[in-house]
Amino acid sequence: MPEPALLSHRTIISVSGADAETFLSGLLTASVSGMAPAELRYGALLTPQGKIIADMLIANEDGAFLIDCDSGVSANFLKRLNMFRLRAKVVIEERADLCAIAFDGAPDPRSELAPRRRIGPRNDASASTDAPHDAGEYHAHRIAAGLAEQGIDFAPEDVFPADINMDLVGGIDFKKGCFVGQEVVSRMKRRGNARRRTLVVDLESDASTPTPILAAGLEIGKLTSVQGRKGLARVRIDEIEDANKWMEGHLPDGSRVTFEKPAWLADELKAMWQAKQAKKTQ
Repeated sequence: MPEPALLSHRTIISVSGADAETFLSGLLTASVSGMAPAELRYGALLTPQGKIIADMLIANEDGAFLIDCDSGVSANFLKRLNMFRLRAKVVIEERADLCAIAFDGAPDPRSELAPRRRIGPRNDASASTDAPHDAGEYHAHRIAAGLAEQGIDFAPEDVFPADINMDLVGGIDFKKGCFVGQEVVSRMKRRGNARRRTLVVDLESDASTPTPILAAGLEIGKLTSVQGRKGLARVRIDEIEDANKWMEGHLPDGSRVTFEKPAWLADELKAMWQAKQAKKTQ
């Protein structure tokens, strides 16, 4: 197991106070009720149009909800939370004394293949600047698990949750009640018309990102993360007619890209085919 690694590209935001649970549950895609002390949950704040402003891992420690998000969106996320606060009894603040630590702590709720994770003090011995930190090792593990990372694989307000498989890895609670953007996300789920998904890919040669992925002369996706000869790609699955036949593409330089076929892909293609047939009969 790799040594614990401080994730310097992540920021911790705290939401505490008497109304913290109700406040966050009304905004985020995930429920934060009934969280165990060592538990992590995955969720996001969306625009009313259903696109991701910030995705995050959430912990509950001593009555405060600690939110681990991309540092590149943390200032805007804080601003949005304060806009929604109104008269809610909550305290919202960035916690510069805390950090996200990989390869230590609780299981990542998105995948058993992902590194364990926790939020801890920056002066913790395992998170100090003297400890070995291998960001490449962290990214290799999360890419193998098929987990897109904000700031690398997608920008704020650029993708829908389905584009990065949030609805497949427990990032959206469709039963908890309202959240910002719920109508759009629920409609996409109900109609089975999520056109893009994130897939793990095997690369024939070294590649940079972002790079278009082509098939039959058409751009079918984009390579967004690379670590070694594995990567993540956001792919137009509505262009896939048969998952058994169409599992390869190539980069502009001609090198081959092979898509790993997750267990859920067949059901996604079936739902999309049914949605297309239903539209034809309308």
